[in-house]
Amino acid sequence: MDSPQTLRVAVRDALEYVSQQPGVIEAEVFASANANVTLRLNYTSHIPCNGVEEPKSVESSGISVRAAFRSYEGTRIGVGSEPSDLTQSGVIRALEKARQGAVRDPDFENLPRPLPSYLLTASGLSEYHDPTLVRLRNSKLLAHGWNMLGQALDVFQSSEDLLATLERFRSGQPDNSVPAHLRDLGLILGGDLVLLHERIAIASTSMPQPRNDESTLVMSFATAMVEEMNAKGSGWSVSTHLADFDGRSAADAAQRAIASVDGQRAPSGNYRVVLGPQPVAELLEWILLPGLYLDSFHANASPFMGRFGQQIGSDILRLYDDGASPGLAGSKAITDEGMPTGRTDLISDGRLVGLLADYYNYRRIMRDRQGRQKLGVEPATVERGLLPRNGFRAGNGGGRDFAAHPSTVPTNLVIEGREELEREELLRRVGDGIYIGRIWYTYPVNGFTSGDFSGTVVGDSYVIRDGRLAEPIRPNTLRMNDNMLRVINSIMGIGAERTGTVRWSSDQVTWAPEIAVGNFGLEEIAEYMENVF
Repeated sequence: MDSPQTLRVAVRDALEYVSQQPGVIEAEVFASANANVTLRLNYTSHIPCNGVEEPKSVESSGISVRAAFRSYEGTRIGVGSEPSDLTQSGVIRALEKARQGAVRDPDFENLPRPLPSYLLTASGLSEYHDPTLVRLRNSKLLAHGWNMLGQALDVFQSSEDLLATLERFRSGQPDNSVPAHLRDLGLILGGDLVLLHERIAIASTSMPQPRNDESTLVMSFATAMVEEMNAKGSGWSVSTHLADFDGRSAADAAQRAIASVDGQRAPSGNYRVVLGPQPVAELLEWILLPGLYLDSFHANASPFMGRFGQQIGSDILRLYDDGASPGLAGSKAITDEGMPTGRTDLISDGRLVGLLADYYNYRRIMRDRQGRQKLGVEPATVERGLLPRNGFRAGNGGGRDFAAHPSTVPTNLVIEGREELEREELLRRVGDGIYIGRIWYTYPVNGFTSGDFSGTVVGDSYVIRDGRLAEPIRPNTLRMNDNMLRVINSIMGIGAERTGTVRWSSDQVTWAPEIAVGNFGLEEIAEYMENVF
């Protein structure tokens, strides 16, 4: 993996070379090096398996050039990249690609430039990554995987609830891992432990001093099943340092699978519900968040057009993105455009007060003659809520990718309540309803502007009766059909405890609480469809 110094020297030398080439008005050079190591859990009690698979690693590095060129028709902007070559030869090829692909963009003003100091706040980040990841041996990583698996099996074998149910199953031949009476149940544990290490360097005509950033992310995902009982549970964790990883995600998944044994079906209807952290994160990221990007306002594609500063949700709802918090796993010191990260308040006590932006869209709205019509206010009067704190080059499968164009990407999305409640109080407020613990295949219906969505409840869910969790809901028997705009206006309470949740190999982390919502639409899935999911 290329060192920070190697990346700094590469962008410094590349910028000097590119700046001297004919027709170049201004340029930006970006280099990155990423390492992704994935350890996969694959345990099945009733089928021969390895339990923990051999770690797989992927490394990538390269350089990109973004440049503005003179032409007879005006300024043209182009981007080109070259993998695995940080030398001048690689830079020459990247520049030629940028020149050949350059286009006229009437909305382009200039490449990122330093922001006025009065708009900025100092970042508290310094050496916030885990330096041990680059030196990690496979044997140590495997030990973490076996620890995850061992914790899950301990939960299965020590559960009195599960052991009481085993009397219904015949004994089989013993093996060295799990007693035969457990093996007959079809215990399954799958998941990943993912280590992501990112290094970048950037320099430009307007900001010629090369700047570095280095970040790390440790993510785990686990799903446990008791196949013969149609029971499933999940667990996850996220941190910046491997030392903070304890493997509990697999044990949590096993415990939740046990808790979902003998799940019941629930009829279609509108329910009071408590959304767990994973459903909250999924609904936020896939349904609500696209409407809070500044580029959605440019495209007239946000459900909140013309409503900046107005009430769009419950007055207890608060949502912000903070890329500069030392204690949050998705933090970065600078963006992939060389801008400082920081906190952008998006929703404050139900009011729309900020939007996520990269530099291009930030400058575009400031010059847009229809900016007031799109936002509902003059852009210059709310500039602090539109700053380009989220211009990143997101890679496919995680990482900060030299080959990707800068776009708007969240860092740490944090959901808070004006009043934050313990779970017992959330359940009490619901009274009778449904606890939704895990969803998947969530997607918008009728376009993002409508707020309509659908998705399937796939585990970790329960009936709520008299303010307490009662019998489990059978996985894959309920489908959500509702509207996100209505949901955020029907919040009954927001939990005090937030859990970091992350999509597989994504740098974006959502710190999500449990949220109680009224009149939530659920539809029963026909029995013959259960096994489709």
